[in-house]
Amino acid sequence: MDGHQHPILVIALIAVLAPLISELPFRFRLPSVVLEIVLGIVVGPQVLNLVRVEAVVDALWTVGLCFLFLMAGIEIDFSRLRGRPIQLATGGWVLSLALGIGGALLLNVVGLIGPPFLIAVALTTTAIGALLPILRDTGELPRKFGVLTLAAGAVGEFGPLLLLSLLPLSVEQSVENNALIVVAFAVVAVLAAAATLRVQPPRFVAMLKRHMYRSSQLPVRVAVLLMAALVVVAAELGLELLIGAFAAGLIIGMVARGEESEPFHHKLDGLGFGFLIPIFFVVTGVKFDLNALIGSTKSLLCVPLFLGLFLLVRGLPVLLYRRELGGRDRLALAFYSASALPVVVAITQVGVETKQIEPGIAAALVGAGMISLLLFPQIAMTLRAHSHVGEEIVPDAQHDPTP
Repeated sequence: MDGHQHPILVIALIAVLAPLISELPFRFRLPSVVLEIVLGIVVGPQVLNLVRVEAVVDALWTVGLCFLFLMAGIEIDFSRLRGRPIQLATGGWVLSLALGIGGALLLNVVGLIGPPFLIAVALTTTAIGALLPILRDTGELPRKFGVLTLAAGAVGEFGPLLLLSLLPLSVEQSVENNALIVVAFAVVAVLAAAATLRVQPPRFVAMLKRHMYRSSQLPVRVAVLLMAALVVVAAELGLELLIGAFAAGLIIGMVARGEESEPFHHKLDGLGFGFLIPIFFVVTGVKFDLNALIGSTKSLLCVPLFLGLFLLVRGLPVLLYRRELGGRDRLALAFYSASALPVVVAITQVGVETKQIEPGIAAALVGAGMISLLLFPQIAMTLRAHSHVGEEIVPDAQHDPTP
């Protein structure tokens, strides 16, 4: 088989093999997400050379990444996160930013990295989109711990993207112009949300319900259209595509709440986690610059340093949760919050393109993100193994019947 001619077949095979391998009765169970990335590296141009990142594959990778952020946005239920959870998450991320800047400046002073800004932002990220299946499968999302984790992850995913959009990355940009662009996008997103929430003609709503179980799958198509529209708006304004996808998810999540929306969510889960999102993780492995990593002692040295900084920068702020969580649960939250990858991939791409991050350092940062997704959720789940027994369930508008 020539993988160059059939890359989608190879990617689809990995997408099936990864969850099957993760079910094998090993003492240490690998998450399917990590297996998808590792197998992507194996079939990529630097190992078996079965798959290369060409036009179609790269386009599917982008759509998969956007869909990951769409799904993350959908899970954000402001009725559950408002108040203490979002306050703690915001305060924790601001503290993470300060720690990230300090850590990146130190690495810059000792000569391990160049300009520290993008590295600092990358250290403040949380891969909530990749953690959602884990939190859902372990029954954490409805619980107080799950709500706090979701809030911390949401801010840890959106905050770095917002900061990346606000601050200038070239001489042609300025903070003032970037801020105006972000405000313009926010206005478009708010108008889209208002229109979606307020303008719901009964006939159109009834038609959507009828088409839920037909081959047209109109509600799913409308969701994809909204994501595509906001992604295009973000791109045209010069923002990260992921902001548009995340905003679309927030809007869909606000509209599609309640028991009646469960079938719709299952269909989006099938499209996202069954098709598009695995492609993103597999192709992330294919894209991984293994040669740049192993070809430099400095890059290899940075992998454990970045991994430790992920845990320090995102983990230390759990001290703010002393009144909310016990010691083991705070430690579990630290490991979940320190799990990073999707936004790290986006940031390193920007950094390499603007020559602010060397390819070897970018590979080290992405490599550390991969390891964090491999290790940290496993540790967090072990810490939480018995903590959820008898834990309070937080009401969820998405799963409760609407009044």
